Amino acid sequence: MIELPGNSAPNRYFDRHFNSEAVKILPGEYYATRDPTIIVTVLGSCVSVCLRDPITKIGGMNHFLLPTDELITDGTMDTSARYGTFAMEVLINELLKMGAARQRLEAKVFGGGKVLQGLTVHNVGERNSEFVLDYLNLESIPVIARDLLGPYPRKVYFFPATGEVKVRKIKVMHNTTILDRESEYRLRIKDAPKAGEIDLFE
Repeated sequence: MIELPGNSAPNRYFDRHFNSEAVKILPGEYYATRDPTIIVTVLGSCVSVCLRDPITKIGGMNHFLLPTDELITDGTMDTSARYGTFAMEVLINELLKMGAARQRLEAKVFGGGKVLQGLTVHNVGERNSEFVLDYLNLESIPVIARDLLGPYPRKVYFFPATGEVKVRKIKVMHNTTILDRESEYRLRIKDAPKAGEIDLFE
């Protein structure tokens, strides 16, 4: 199992534009909250799922990338899919521990852009998008909004208190920070040791 960093020490800041406390999550991280805190991330080929219970207003976001672009050839789940499943389950479990009800969860999904050079053979962004939609469908979690694929990175602002999401396409990049961060993250999780199977929350 490849561990995701926990949410105990997030990157907190005050967002002056929205006049609100905010938390920025990086590749491989997640955050869940019951407070009126904005969760922010920047996506290239990675995907983020914003999950929320509209009754309790508990919500959270993850940010992950399938670490390889290997195809499944023997009908079993490859390492990438196992990693994606773990990234989803760790967020769901955190929401349930806070008091959200699994049957009420709603999802909004973002990312999967074709922005990382060298990852075009099997299109990692497309595989990330397909994985997350398939996962949510199998788990009977409705997707009520999506903005996937395309050539641009995205900056995503999730407001768990209201369920609102604001997305800004980054059409001009002034540096390579997004690409460098995702490339480093991909290499880190691809080479990380794996132990045993993932325990899924029932």
